[in-house]
Amino acid sequence: MSIARPLAFAEALAMPELPFSRRAALRGLGAAGLLAALAGCGVPAAYVPESRREGQDRSAREQSVSFSNWPLYIDTDDEDENRRPTLDAFSEKTGIEVRYTEEINDNDEFFGKISPALMNHQETGHDLLVVSDWMAARFVHLGWTQKMDRSAQGNVAKYLDPQLRSPAFDEGRLHTVPWQSGITGIAYNRKALGREIKSVQDLWHPDLAGKVTLLSGLDESFSLLMQGNGVDVTRWTESDFHRMCDQVESMVKKRHIRRFTGNDYTSDLSKGDVLACQAYSGDVIQLQADNPDIEFVVPEEGAELWAESLLIPNLARHKANAEALVDFYYDPAVAAELAASVNYVCPVPAAREVLAASDDKETAELAENPLIFPDEEMRKRLVVSRDISSAERPSLAKRWNAIVGL
Repeated sequence: MSIARPLAFAEALAMPELPFSRRAALRGLGAAGLLAALAGCGVPAAYVPESRREGQDRSAREQSVSFSNWPLYIDTDDEDENRRPTLDAFSEKTGIEVRYTEEINDNDEFFGKISPALMNHQETGHDLLVVSDWMAARFVHLGWTQKMDRSAQGNVAKYLDPQLRSPAFDEGRLHTVPWQSGITGIAYNRKALGREIKSVQDLWHPDLAGKVTLLSGLDESFSLLMQGNGVDVTRWTESDFHRMCDQVESMVKKRHIRRFTGNDYTSDLSKGDVLACQAYSGDVIQLQADNPDIEFVVPEEGAELWAESLLIPNLARHKANAEALVDFYYDPAVAAELAASVNYVCPVPAAREVLAASDDKETAELAENPLIFPDEEMRKRLVVSRDISSAERPSLAKRWNAIVGL
């Protein structure tokens, strides 16, 4: 099984020239402004009904599929980083060539790149892509992604994590399938701080003044902060949001919050510039390889379980091939190999048994890591947050971005 090099991966995440995390921050209104403008005219002119989404599927005569993903989000060979063993195994098994590109660096940026074609009912050149679920919600609401044929996806039907099966934006997961999942929680240096952090409210303790960072992206940050106020984020309201913003704004004025970050929080935490921060579970696994004093906490009030999902855009030329590739990654053995490399929450719980049976001690230990396979106690505190609607987004983004300074 191919294992990613933890130190090299952590260093790459911390590099300033990679300012976006996989859950990339919302930079300004961006695509949200576009959707708001469309919605202002009533039913969005860009909406595509189900009957007009499918194109001519060339899968049978063209044994290929175009797959676009984020950087550093797939297994690589230890000796040749340009090789991706699971993709090679898929091609060997099916005869389908995968044209794999790591071109997604920011959700809004990528949305802006392909939205003109989708609005004009044209092909995008993509058969399969991965975006954060809050962005996948836009595709679903606009009718820009096709239903997958679950009758051809036995692995998805059998092995998909029950907690991720039916998000509010895509009930029943008809149009999307999680690629990887993760938790937005709190990371901190326990040794340097000298105490435990158990709650979001612990971030506001005086001993952390000037030593806390929050995520700058609206979609990345709001859920955990509202949970810290006891809000049920599966049905939060705008008043809950503004109460949270008032709290954060107060902490900014007191200079309690050092700054707002993208994925560069990993560098701040590693260097000791901050002692506690909002963080993603997968990043912390990599940081712990270099510094075992760094801990990740799912707060007592709960944390957000999120996913970045695969979807097939309208008029994709190789829909059946894309569906086959999706189902391949839901084979527990394949899911285990991917999980061992990327270290995010695996959306295939059955992959845990595969890893546990490995002869490699380091690989087998991953099966016991709750940040890859959350245990039942942790799952009780994980929820999938209600997404921000297109009608809400402009005003909420304006308020949040003013606080963050975007």
